[in-house]
Amino acid sequence: MIATVLEFGEFTLDRGRFELCRNGRGIALERKPMELLILLVEADGQLVTRSEIAERLWEREVFVDTEHGINTAIRKIRQVLRDDSDEPRFIQTVTGKGYRFIAPIHGLEVEPLAAGNGHTASPAQPTFIPLPPSPRKPTAEARRSRFALWLAIPATILAAVGILYGARYLLPRHRLAAANIRSLAVLPLDNLSGDPSQDYLADGMTDELTTMLAKDSTLRIVSRTSVLEYKRAHRPLPEIARALNVDGIVEGSVSRAGNRVHMTLQLIRADTDSHIWADSYDRDLNDTALPDEAAQAIARRLRSIAPVATAAPYVNPAAHDAWLRGRYLWFRDQNDQAGIEFRRAIALQPDYAPGWAGLSIYYGAAAVDDLLDPRTALPAEQQAADKSIQLDPTLPEAHLALAAAYYFNRWDFASADREALRCIDLDPRFAEPWHLRAKLLGTLNRQQEAIDTEKHAMELDPFERPWALMLAYYQARQYDAAIDDARMREQTDTGDKSFWGILWLIWRDKGNTAQATGALAKYFVADALPAQADHVRHLYASAGYDAVVRWQVQETEQRGKEHYASPVFLASLHAQLGHREPALSLLEEGYRQHAPGLLWIQNDRSYDFLHSDPRYRALIQKIGLPPAY
Repeated sequence: MIATVLEFGEFTLDRGRFELCRNGRGIALERKPMELLILLVEADGQLVTRSEIAERLWEREVFVDTEHGINTAIRKIRQVLRDDSDEPRFIQTVTGKGYRFIAPIHGLEVEPLAAGNGHTASPAQPTFIPLPPSPRKPTAEARRSRFALWLAIPATILAAVGILYGARYLLPRHRLAAANIRSLAVLPLDNLSGDPSQDYLADGMTDELTTMLAKDSTLRIVSRTSVLEYKRAHRPLPEIARALNVDGIVEGSVSRAGNRVHMTLQLIRADTDSHIWADSYDRDLNDTALPDEAAQAIARRLRSIAPVATAAPYVNPAAHDAWLRGRYLWFRDQNDQAGIEFRRAIALQPDYAPGWAGLSIYYGAAAVDDLLDPRTALPAEQQAADKSIQLDPTLPEAHLALAAAYYFNRWDFASADREALRCIDLDPRFAEPWHLRAKLLGTLNRQQEAIDTEKHAMELDPFERPWALMLAYYQARQYDAAIDDARMREQTDTGDKSFWGILWLIWRDKGNTAQATGALAKYFVADALPAQADHVRHLYASAGYDAVVRWQVQETEQRGKEHYASPVFLASLHAQLGHREPALSLLEEGYRQHAPGLLWIQNDRSYDFLHSDPRYRALIQKIGLPPAY
């Protein structure tokens, strides 16, 4: 008997034995993904539509969401083939249509091993043969015949199965699988629209679903930013779950056609990679309650429903869409563009509280990062925060915005702490108020509390600010601990300019100018300024670190002729050079501008030589900081 085996790349597929091998070693693949792989391979480069896949592989199975089934099967095939959907070797996605197997395929004729008297015959050398044509779809009559044959299974056999695996056994196991899930991660939803400009919608739906699950359930929900690294990652779900320390995974997709949105979701128990729940939703884009509806369905399935909240107010879909875009841009460090979207959201719906909270955070961050003049940005931050809290006093983001406004604009540290704690009370799993409070505690010289608080923020969201714990250690002047934390993260966070900027400060204050210069150069590289990086290295090698600082002074003063330049940053540079009068004058100018950088001058070792100066002490008193000298 001759068995036909198909070969592609380093893989062989024995259709008769239902067996997949890589370099001669068997690979485990579940039944449905195996059936789908065979279907795609046998199509021999032709498109296989999703509807054809559903009809061929799922037609006889009821209560199955075929959209989820197909997505999951494709994901598992790609995992075992080590394929990449962005640069596929084997399976190409034809957006909105289906899939095509694109690798060259060869057929092999292999003589089976002869068994007899304990001996086996040597296998014949394989010979290449043409692939057989793809099988035709079964006719409706043939499908009816198979269904009739299934019905002809004797009732006694079904009864025996019922006795062995009856409801009293199966149902408790199913419930147990759900009961064992106490923590969830929502993986970034795939954008199946075929339009990259709709990525914001998939990301926004992921964010909202994560938020609503945290509100609607008693589960521990991993933050959105912590799962971003798994976007389009073809890794086994149990492996992802172990990395995120969760029991369950929610995955799915979003597609938009005109004003219609289609979202599919499935809930998977991580340790067994088994499906617990699946559903799909077709809604008008104007239906902003879709993530909440899905979150409640998941919470009910896991029997972890939180107390019912009051009905949400009406939301203009266009305003909500603009807010989603703003959030998308915010998390990609595009604050200017985020501000445009937040303004558009409140222009479309003036009573939209999240839009005002987003706008407030935009202004505050721009002032702290020395991108906007604090004399105009901080009053705007306060106004937007006040408006947000007035519109929705139950919104955690509104209290976060108000805490930041009290902190940066009013220097009212007690009120800032109160609002941060109120935000935490409303949503304990929201990492942002913990991070803001850590910075506030550092400002108030409560350094160990600041470090402990930042550690908790990092536990909630370890990926959004990988440099945050370094910063807390730096502000506490625990330089060795900061460097240890930096070395731990350096392998994965080398592209983050904030990481290198903080490391520059750490090495500078520790007194290692060579390491400080190296970190500063890497900061410029991460900020896409390679010429400045080369210049810094050359200056240090030829004239020493003071030459690097003097160059920074010149660059900052030149930039200030066209854009806002913080006097506090200039003061820090002069302080590093030991220039008392320029440093004090610039700090006093920063006070007149209400520059946020003043809040951390006591954490900067460059100013230590000014601690006995009456002008410096008067400044600390006017800001309202507890003296650290």
